[in-house]
Amino acid sequence: MSKKIVLIDGHSILNRAFYGIPELTNSKGLHTNAVYGFLNILFKLLDEEKADYLTVAFDVKHPTFRHEMFPEYKGTRKGMPEELREQVPLMKEVLKAMNIRIVEKPGFEADDILGTIAKKSEAEGYEVSVVSGDRDLLQLASDHIKIRIPKTKRTGTEIEDYNTKDVIEKMGIEPWQVIEMKALMGDTADNIPGVPGIGEKTALKILDAFKTLENAYEHIEEVMPNRAREALRNNYDLAKMSKALATIKTDCELEYKVEESKIENIYNETAFQIMKDLEFKSILRRFGCETVSLSNDTIEENFVKITKQADAKQIWDKITGSQGKKDFVLGFWLFQEDKKKAFSIAEDGQFSFAGLEEKTEETIYGVALSFEGDNGIQTCYISTEGDITSQEITAQLAALSLEGVAAVLDLKELLFKMPESCLSSEEQDPFFDCKVAAYLLNPLKDTYECDDIARDYVSLTIPSYADYFGKADLGQAATMPDFYKYACYNAYIAKMAYVTLEQELEQAEMTSLYYDIELPLITTLYDMEVRGVHVNKEELTQYGQRLGERIVTLESEIYEMAGEKFNINSPKQLGVILFEKMNMPFAKKTKTGYSTSADILDKLRCEHPVIGKILEYRQLTKLKSTYADGLTAYIQEDGRIHGKFNQTITATGRISSTEPNLQNIPIRMELGKEIRKVFVPKEGYVFLDADYSQIELRVLAHMCGDETLIEAYREGKDIHRITASQVFHIPFEEVTSRDRSNAKAVNFGIVYGSTAFGLSQNLNISKKEADEYIKKYFATYPRIKEFMDGLIETGKEKGYVETLYHRIRPVPELKSSNFMQKAAGERIAMNSPIQGTAADIIKIAMVRVNEKLKNLKMKSQLILQVHDELLVETHKDEIETVKKILKEEMFHAAQMEVPLEVDVQMGENWFEAH
Repeated sequence: MSKKIVLIDGHSILNRAFYGIPELTNSKGLHTNAVYGFLNILFKLLDEEKADYLTVAFDVKHPTFRHEMFPEYKGTRKGMPEELREQVPLMKEVLKAMNIRIVEKPGFEADDILGTIAKKSEAEGYEVSVVSGDRDLLQLASDHIKIRIPKTKRTGTEIEDYNTKDVIEKMGIEPWQVIEMKALMGDTADNIPGVPGIGEKTALKILDAFKTLENAYEHIEEVMPNRAREALRNNYDLAKMSKALATIKTDCELEYKVEESKIENIYNETAFQIMKDLEFKSILRRFGCETVSLSNDTIEENFVKITKQADAKQIWDKITGSQGKKDFVLGFWLFQEDKKKAFSIAEDGQFSFAGLEEKTEETIYGVALSFEGDNGIQTCYISTEGDITSQEITAQLAALSLEGVAAVLDLKELLFKMPESCLSSEEQDPFFDCKVAAYLLNPLKDTYECDDIARDYVSLTIPSYADYFGKADLGQAATMPDFYKYACYNAYIAKMAYVTLEQELEQAEMTSLYYDIELPLITTLYDMEVRGVHVNKEELTQYGQRLGERIVTLESEIYEMAGEKFNINSPKQLGVILFEKMNMPFAKKTKTGYSTSADILDKLRCEHPVIGKILEYRQLTKLKSTYADGLTAYIQEDGRIHGKFNQTITATGRISSTEPNLQNIPIRMELGKEIRKVFVPKEGYVFLDADYSQIELRVLAHMCGDETLIEAYREGKDIHRITASQVFHIPFEEVTSRDRSNAKAVNFGIVYGSTAFGLSQNLNISKKEADEYIKKYFATYPRIKEFMDGLIETGKEKGYVETLYHRIRPVPELKSSNFMQKAAGERIAMNSPIQGTAADIIKIAMVRVNEKLKNLKMKSQLILQVHDELLVETHKDEIETVKKILKEEMFHAAQMEVPLEVDVQMGENWFEAH
């Protein structure tokens, strides 16, 4: 079988990938979409071709022989976007790391290099595949040279293949006649003039009759039609030059041998590191651990697995003997059965681990520790596999008291694994959470796992959990040979990253944000997850039934209005009904049918009453599947939902809620609000719900210093009514509820960086009217405009914006040459400091409320946080005290130019309390 070589047109494929894949950056703000798309095409080719050799050719920014012939050659092309330009050297670095041969030569285009290598390889007996988005290369096609033209889409990459027969079949000409076509019709992309007036159809007729440009000219009197004959007669020299420009050179002098491009050792350590830096997680799957020679072999050699009591005692003695060393740092990681599945509520209403300590101590697997030993850093995994018992490890952990710090990678998860006796200390926990610290320093990353922290803060490439154990859960992983190494890495990386993270927090002025807000918040979120919220199953079932009944009614009403039955959930079928049968406007055809997105349906609301029914149907079916049916799966044996509160997900600093998401309940519609009725307090308790009033507008007033806004809040005036009066030029006493509602939309629209278009959509007014509203708003509150513009300038200058508490939000979008991306960046720059500051304030409040209730040993407990509200499950004997605590702690959470206002409501369920 002949050996195979693949030749890739570097700039062409990079360019195609750049425009085929949405903008993508890594956490450092480096654009990566072109490189990512190129690699996906490359790997697809490697999988399909099973080639022996591979070469990538690049253009060099240098005039070629074609420019000497015709200075205007390619003169109409737009310059390369900066986001793509910065990826070209990056792409070459990646290819070099993968040991892939790169060829480039001043004076020649990549096409010429590819043409030369392709013909040379064919002559030497190789099967050749040339990969490019440029159809000029079709002139190279033969029985042994295949031209492959990829099309990059969101759904993946499709590739069109052309050998000789394919060119003839699809284009109606021989491959070599591609040059003749260009000579006659020219090429606007490369600014090859061709013959004026001759297009594709005429060129094909001429070539069908005369085969070549020269032969056509020799028989000029026979060329038809007449205008083509005269055009060719008058522009033959132009056609000859165009042919020369279009002809790919196949005899370039290159220092190149096919043997030098052999595919070998692509998946190596250097390439692995680059892929991790670029955060191409899907591509990393191609790098199996066994194929990567890690640079940290010497570190692994010092990892020890301890299973004997005597050895473990020596370790504990070394650690406890380090008391008094203020700078002592212990890397710490614990593995045991998760306690989340064993909640119970005692008779007095308090959460307890009743009977759980014995279970915990039976199921603990071990602890990993990393510390400064006699001969440098010592890292070990103390396992219960031998004669060491869970009780011994628990006792040692409970007795462990450090003057220094126990650095961990994820403190909240660790708290769920810590034996109860180790959580009873009254003293401040000596923990440092590397995950939360890394999140503060760069909140745009997807993950902050051990391998991420190692790469970013220890300059070390280590295998991820998936690299080690694939999809196995932690319990299965514990039985695998390399588990102790994974455990040791968790402790070692935590210890090693601690100093760097602390220093970087200090340099970024985020030390106070971390220690005063984020670190104590971890314990608060842990407490809330442990407590959970009680759900009335019977009420949930009835709610689901009510939704189901309404959905059935809506279905029949929609069918009647449409005049037939169809699948309402099918966008394709719905599109046909709306735009073909009912002839509604705003039809937007896609590859799969008509678009029936929410935006389109909103535009159609006034066209026909069926639209309102369809929108309600969609909302209710989602409500039923997500909440009425979906919540049941989350109710645990204690009758409560113990959801997750995520501290490191949002770029703005807001806490997010998952498993289930309780922050996304659609409270604007009445039936949506009613889902809150299923959340009820336990016997003898009520809910107290405390909500900040207009916190983001108050933050805006403080941060921008607008006197009109500040004075209005100080005097307790209705800010929306004032805005309506001044922006819409209506006397204050004549402002209607509709005027106030519109002004409210303007107020909050400005906070979120809303454009005139966005505001017009929200208020259902013209873009011109919305633009006038915004101009009048800024005239009313001039300092807001000045402040917003300043945020954008700061974002451009520094690359980030920050909150009052120095939480940063990088805004790489501001550097984008794409108008839409840049506009989005401006909205982010305007909104993030305000939303982020509000998030910081609610965090301070919830920590203080939680600590106050615990310190006073009250039965009432904080159980939920949703945006700007806190929900406390309050004992009936403590209602007034809890109300006072909520108001005081939330009011004093921040000192600003405008007062914070807190509204506290009480109810027998969450619906009543809100």
